[in-house]
Amino acid sequence: MTHDPQPTPDHISNAVNRRAAMGFLGKLGLGAALGLSATSSTASAAPARNIDGDVLNFALNLEYLEAAFYLAAVGRVGELRKIGGGADILLPASLDQSRGMQFKDSNVQALAQDIAEDELSHVKFLHAALGKAAAPRPVIDLNGAFRAAGQAASGGKISGFNPYANDLFFLHGAFIFEDVGVTAYAGAATLITNPAYLQAAAGILAVEAYHGGAIRSMLFQQRQVSAAAGLYVGQVVQAISSLRGKVGGMKDQGLTDARGMAVIAPADANGVAYPRSTREVLNIVYLAPNARKGGFYPNGLNGTIK
Repeated sequence: MTHDPQPTPDHISNAVNRRAAMGFLGKLGLGAALGLSATSSTASAAPARNIDGDVLNFALNLEYLEAAFYLAAVGRVGELRKIGGGADILLPASLDQSRGMQFKDSNVQALAQDIAEDELSHVKFLHAALGKAAAPRPVIDLNGAFRAAGQAASGGKISGFNPYANDLFFLHGAFIFEDVGVTAYAGAATLITNPAYLQAAAGILAVEAYHGGAIRSMLFQQRQVSAAAGLYVGQVVQAISSLRGKVGGMKDQGLTDARGMAVIAPADANGVAYPRSTREVLNIVYLAPNARKGGFYPNGLNGTIK
């Protein structure tokens, strides 16, 4: 069996999932019954390449983005610029990079500061774990990409969206990222073979889920108040969720379900967090299906899975 030196995300997912199924079913004595015997399976013809490093670098690329977003909000983006190389981090010209945005709600500010610290720690942790194999930080666009996302989510009605303009816009910007991080780590679980790496990924997923739940809670609390002022937070969030779902595998939910009940932890009918394939995640961060670059990563991600 030959191997593509730079396998596509779908190729990776299919090959690894098949190997996992073979091992599990073999232990139960069910492999032959389902036509997955060693003689008939191309997956067992030769050992597949270990892609743990590729998966961790994919995660590192996403953490670079999240860290940049939050650190910029609290005036600490300079700390990220010292990690992973000198690629540009594009920010709105109106943002004071040394001071960050001017929060009016101390609770939103406290949340931003806490998440910024977590995301920076994630970058440092993954970068150190990968060592010389760590992917350099790619060019990150937190200016034009947000404007494009705002236009796409609103059907062209919103132009010039700036997540650093005020507290509510910041929460909207954070909402774009956090659920994606949770689904990305959930999807990566089937790709990781080293138990230590899997445990670390599970730990990061848990923290990302805490972040997502906190942001959703704050947005839900402001839903009624802002609706009275004509801002309709729930509708804006639903528009973002619908856009993510359209390009990211229809695995998304807004602030409420069909019954009008709050959705703090988006999940399937079994209460399980949605997993996204690497391709579905890329569709969201590139802001276009099947693109190889664009959106928040103008030049694409760095690493094998991109």
